[in-house]
Amino acid sequence: MTEPVLHHYPTSPFAEKIRLILGAKALAWRSVQIPRIMPKPDVIALTGGYRRTPVLQIGADIYCDTALICDVLEQLAPTPALYPPSQKGLARTLSQWADTTLFQTVMAYNFQPKGATFLIPDAEQLKAFVQDRGAMRNNAPRIPAADAAVAYKSYLRRIASMVEEQPYLLGDAPSIADFSMYHPLWFTRTLVPLLADILDATPQVLAWMDRMAALGHGHPQPMTSEAAIALASSAMPAALHNEVFQDEHGIALGSEVVITAESFGPEPTAGKLVAATRTRYTLRREDARAGTLHVHFPRVGFSLKKAD
Repeated sequence: MTEPVLHHYPTSPFAEKIRLILGAKALAWRSVQIPRIMPKPDVIALTGGYRRTPVLQIGADIYCDTALICDVLEQLAPTPALYPPSQKGLARTLSQWADTTLFQTVMAYNFQPKGATFLIPDAEQLKAFVQDRGAMRNNAPRIPAADAAVAYKSYLRRIASMVEEQPYLLGDAPSIADFSMYHPLWFTRTLVPLLADILDATPQVLAWMDRMAALGHGHPQPMTSEAAIALASSAMPAALHNEVFQDEHGIALGSEVVITAESFGPEPTAGKLVAATRTRYTLRREDARAGTLHVHFPRVGFSLKKAD
């Protein structure tokens, strides 16, 4: 089976980014619902440690981080293109800004006390969620809500100016920049409606969001996590063909290594380094349930070290 399998949960903003891209590309895909917070034993069986949402699976190949997942989906379905030929660098740069600076600002606004209690009314569940996300941030403080609101409004005005005379950020079709800027705003508008009036001052942004939402989610079919693990166990990772080794660390292929996110989500993944290309790392690992796997990470945003 070559259909991509997305491991996600409905309220994950980064998962919404990928769901919309699947919709824009009219792809059929399998939908595996995963827990919002740890423990996530079935996810860890596939990734070996990485626990951020979403994760993309194709057979026994596991792709971590939406920057890499987007590249994989672009290879599966090159049209419509996420990276406009004449604006690839601009689109990727805007996407990275949106997935970091914009996202952190908007989520700090969304999770001010009244937003947090609206999202998770149960006090014990909210406490568990806050502790889980605090651990993912290494307990770094969020931006104060008032400061986040100031920056959010400024960013909305910038986005509005980009779609004032064209339907999407870079022209007549959505690019990776649109999907990355959309998902944190989607969280505000869809999941925290009592705070969504911040969007009202920029009707151009609301109209653009309507166009993005109309792309839909493609053709998902439900799948259990047990079936996804069985799928991985019955498959073998795709062969690595003509992978050019780019060594920046003095670590040879075949070495036992650990890969860790540089910021959000510090859980390490260990395995044998089988590829280190210009854009990604690939680890080979064995799992008692999922079998032999290749776990792929983007190079940007992740650190590579020899295992102890």
